[in-house]
Amino acid sequence: MKVLTRQRTWTLTVAVALTAAIAFAQQKPFTPEVGQAGKDVVWVPTPEEMVQKMMEMAEVTPQDFVVDLGSGDGRNVIAAAKRGAQSLGVEYNPDMVALSKRLAAEAGVPDKAQFVQGDMYQAEFSKATVLALFLLPSNLLQLRSKFADLRPGTRIVSNTFAIQDWTPDKTETIVGDCTSWCTAMLYIVPAKVEGTWRLPQGELSLKQTFQTVVGTLTAAGKSTEVTGKLRGTQITWSSAGQEYAGVVRGNQIEGTTRNGSGSTSWVATRAN
Repeated sequence: MKVLTRQRTWTLTVAVALTAAIAFAQQKPFTPEVGQAGKDVVWVPTPEEMVQKMMEMAEVTPQDFVVDLGSGDGRNVIAAAKRGAQSLGVEYNPDMVALSKRLAAEAGVPDKAQFVQGDMYQAEFSKATVLALFLLPSNLLQLRSKFADLRPGTRIVSNTFAIQDWTPDKTETIVGDCTSWCTAMLYIVPAKVEGTWRLPQGELSLKQTFQTVVGTLTAAGKSTEVTGKLRGTQITWSSAGQEYAGVVRGNQIEGTTRNGSGSTSWVATRAN
């Protein structure tokens, strides 16, 4: 009887210990590990100095809505919220989402830094004014068409990796002690102007590759080459030694032409 009692006591003790260990493990806060696998990328945190550089390059203000796709531990989203912006992180790993919410609360910005669990490729981010991203080139390429459809003037700032075939509007590298993930690239979504436009000066035909435009200006039966650039809704181009500058407003461009005696105002209307 004593043996049986001892065995039962030992069994009960082990059971209690295991239960306590399981409970402790369940209560222990999730801690991410650098390189841990995710759905589309492994997790590598953006250095804090790069986070601040990205916020500066994108000129984040309280008027912005900042989105991070694959937001990890939420540091980009929280940094934007600290600048007063409404911000959203889309993250596939639910543990990372919970961690991000906790860190946002600790930073005092839970009302401005929001996080949702979801697939970045399926996410709705059309209202973003800024995207702050740390994604692989393959991820960026898969999202590129959605980026190009964002509202003109939307700023996209990417840590280290470029968007294929899209030349950054600005590139900055952190100097000094930075040893990895030190370069950020800024892209400004351009208005879509490819097609034919009618101006008082003649007919303007444009082809567009992201923010770069080329084409011809035809006036009085003579065609001259056009080369130009877009920065959001602002467009500039040169043709036959003259400089043109305008603002794209849907199917119209309102602009001026500089010449030796001053400038001339004009309005271009989309023909197709």
